[in-house]
Amino acid sequence: MGRTGIYVLLSVILQPSLFASETSHTVTPSVTYFFTALLVLMILSLAFEEKLHAKKSLIVGVFAVLALVLGAFFHLLPFGNIIIPGGHSIPMPVFVPGIDWSVIGIIVGSSIFVDVTSKSGLFSWIAIKLTRASRGDPLRLLWFYGLMTVVFSAVLNNVTAMIIVGSLTGVSLSKLGRNDKLLGFLLIEGLLTNIGGLLTLISSVPNIIVGQAAHISFITFLLKSSPFVLVTTVITILMGARLFGICSLQNKEEQQEAIELVEGFDANDSIESRKFFWFSTLMLGAFIITIATTSILPFIKDLGMSFVALSYAIIMLIRYKSEVDQFYKAVDWDLIVFFMALFVVINVLEHALVLDLIGVGITKIVGDGQSLSGVGALLVSSAVFSSVTDNIPLAAMLAKILGGMGIAADSPLWWSVIFGANLGGNLTPIGSASTLVAVTIIHKYKIPMSFIGFIKKALPYALVHIALATIYVLAILT
Repeated sequence: MGRTGIYVLLSVILQPSLFASETSHTVTPSVTYFFTALLVLMILSLAFEEKLHAKKSLIVGVFAVLALVLGAFFHLLPFGNIIIPGGHSIPMPVFVPGIDWSVIGIIVGSSIFVDVTSKSGLFSWIAIKLTRASRGDPLRLLWFYGLMTVVFSAVLNNVTAMIIVGSLTGVSLSKLGRNDKLLGFLLIEGLLTNIGGLLTLISSVPNIIVGQAAHISFITFLLKSSPFVLVTTVITILMGARLFGICSLQNKEEQQEAIELVEGFDANDSIESRKFFWFSTLMLGAFIITIATTSILPFIKDLGMSFVALSYAIIMLIRYKSEVDQFYKAVDWDLIVFFMALFVVINVLEHALVLDLIGVGITKIVGDGQSLSGVGALLVSSAVFSSVTDNIPLAAMLAKILGGMGIAADSPLWWSVIFGANLGGNLTPIGSASTLVAVTIIHKYKIPMSFIGFIKKALPYALVHIALATIYVLAILT
């Protein structure tokens, strides 16, 4: 889910003493199993959203309300004030700390920033330049956008990368009259965000959590993960091109026609104000650099990436200061409410020790941590559980388990957690914030995509990704 608010996030995950009061009694196994069943029921409800004729946000919202009521009934939730650094006590509803506000901030800030920046014509300009460079060939354009997605996901965060690349893709395909390929492009880009998130130690929060626990350096991480990312990116694009029928123009007539079409595109047509265009260009460059270096910038690193996204959104809104409400309306509040509700459900499940139950099961699978089968099983099980729960607390819990077992820093078990936690996001649309954003963009273009529909289309890719990761960890990193 990106590197958002990493310091605050890690402190909440690893230091539950931030809460003024904690669960004062032991959670019984029956209660844990009950909430596990609640999780399964929520997933099934999402799978049958079309039959329920309800939006994902409403479905998960109902389960969030139910989870909170049941959590209070079983005395699971840490009611009371929250103690913040400095010893200050703040009264706060129990569900508020359970929401990852950094992710919410990134989605809102990035969405507004991209929406306002697009008014300058910058994104249309970039899209037309890329389209012209592709010479109108759909497959070549897919390679351009696929590689851009991986790079952006590695240096930015997955959500921002998907928002920017998704916006550019829509413009390019519309210009080419290839909107029938939009589903394939957007789905492939959504999957590639999680692959790009494996490239560096700071590309995703699970990377940072496990990397710190295993004492993996930035260079070591990059050297060990980059071959997998490179190979998997190529395979994903090739698979996507084949499964979605995205192919090169074969005969010379088609090629010449496409070349003539793209040569007729004028990148400057969408630019109304040259001054605002260059200002937006400068701000986009600054935005990317700031997001990419948030973790090392003085003061900014403490405020987090959500602060960066929201700040740049505010700066851009100054250009339209008298009509900012129109941009607020453009924010996908259905997506925001979905994430807020999902975070609440996952938080209650943590208090119900559902994640601990998962951890116990995984520990039994791993055994003593020495067998190759245990390494592979840990990767696969991490991916499966990451597809239906938040991969951040799951990664933190597994890091604690491996650390408690005294697993050596060079053990492939650490990499099993890293690969599993990241790639699990490609199994379901709720496994990763970026894949859900991809689905949201797909819906924006009036393309039907249900929970089950996503799984059906993404499953072949996810299975290949997980299989490749398992082979890579066992054969290369062992």
